[in-house]
Amino acid sequence: MAKRKSKAQPKPKAGRATDMERLRDAILAAALVHVAFDGWTAKALAAGARDAGAGPAGLARAFPGGPRDAARHFGAWADRRMTEGLGRQLRRKPMRTHERVAAAARARLHALAPHREAVRRLVAFLALPNNARLAPKLMWRAADAIWRAAGDASTDFNYYTKRALLSGVYGTTLMFWLTDESENFAATDAFLDRRIADVMKIFSLRARLKSAGDGIAFAKRVADAFGRLVPPGLARRWGQGFGRGRPPRAART
Repeated sequence: MAKRKSKAQPKPKAGRATDMERLRDAILAAALVHVAFDGWTAKALAAGARDAGAGPAGLARAFPGGPRDAARHFGAWADRRMTEGLGRQLRRKPMRTHERVAAAARARLHALAPHREAVRRLVAFLALPNNARLAPKLMWRAADAIWRAAGDASTDFNYYTKRALLSGVYGTTLMFWLTDESENFAATDAFLDRRIADVMKIFSLRARLKSAGDGIAFAKRVADAFGRLVPPGLARRWGQGFGRGRPPRAART
């Protein structure tokens, strides 16, 4: 009797760095030391450009938008490190979908660990009123990168629900991680596992109620059971989306 072939694990993709990306990486790496003291400011970036040997001209080319551009690149940098870290784990052992998502989130936090003070400063920077639109964009991109690294290829309504839910999960986990003093961030790992379990319950509930066609009941149960984990109005949209044949229009970014 022929042996059943094991299901191939998705391989996170990592592209070759461009000259501009290498310039940005070099300035960012040097600037993070200064960011820990001066915050996400023009002063910190200028010091990083000087230390990296890029100078004012290199800084202007790398981050013409100043600290906001640097914050965006910091997120992209963390996503690349996360993808590499998850790839190494998948080569060692296969994982189920929820395990890959949790592992990817941990890999991203691991990449950020040496720069925890810079991350704390980033949270304060994104809390400023003029950065109100940037913060959710960066969180959405982080959630999207995690799902893609985990092998998600959905194009239907699930594409949006997965990322919306994971944005909440990763955001709350990140805030917990910033205050976690446990050894090897064991408390954060446990916190993340509980949040991922909550998300899996939502998808399980949605599948059961979808088969019964009860979108209104789904929306009410999600709102009652998970409260602030689900962004306002999103549960209602999920319920309304049961009878539709196409996903909702993507939010403008």
